[in-house]
Amino acid sequence: MKKIYFASDQHFGAPTPELSLPREKKFVAWLDEVKEDAEAIFLLGDLFDFWFEYKTVVPKGFVRILGKLAEIRDSSIPIYFFVGNHDLWMNDYFETELNIPVYHDNKEFTFNGKTFLIGHGDGKGPGDKGYKRMKKVFTNPFSKWLFRWLHPDVGVSLAQYLSVKNKLISGDEDVKFLGEENEWLVLYAKRKLETKHYNYFIFGHRHLPMILPVGENSEYVNLGDWIGYFTYGVFDGEKFELKKFEK
Repeated sequence: MKKIYFASDQHFGAPTPELSLPREKKFVAWLDEVKEDAEAIFLLGDLFDFWFEYKTVVPKGFVRILGKLAEIRDSSIPIYFFVGNHDLWMNDYFETELNIPVYHDNKEFTFNGKTFLIGHGDGKGPGDKGYKRMKKVFTNPFSKWLFRWLHPDVGVSLAQYLSVKNKLISGDEDVKFLGEENEWLVLYAKRKLETKHYNYFIFGHRHLPMILPVGENSEYVNLGDWIGYFTYGVFDGEKFELKKFEK
């Protein structure tokens, strides 16, 4: 089989469009490379540091990224997108313009007999109660309705400022390994295994690349990010690996 690729947490647009541009070009180069043997590409959220879809307006910029995704999708390579805590206000733009399905929660997949549970990872597992409360507010339809009444020049600028400045919103986690007993996505994976077996739990959000065993023939994977690590996951039909894009 061809390979299945996974990437997460690019946070394009941060801290400024100008400083984000080299990372965007690097990600486009990665997409150009992996499209040659990709069976499918999974993007696990926070592709943008902020995203909000008004009824007729989306945030300015990201032309290279969107154009490359459209090109790959038009070549019949499936792309799957999972919203993160930065792009949780995504609606149907990717689906209608790019033919890319958008998922707002974890989803199960099976490839070559291996079972995967895939998602962004925010708000999962024990703890992180402050963020969980905040997420309920942000995803409330009334909150989205209120924000939509702000002019895009005001609303998008305000949200981008807060996304960069406020760690609670930006997802700028401490990227030090906390130990298996304190890594809440590891605990989440182990809890899920009590009711159903998965070969791989694939998540982003944590910004720290790692692969850890969580059960018999079961691994938890965090994809890292495209801010400091430039890491991605690849499944060749037999094994899963984390790699770093060096170009």
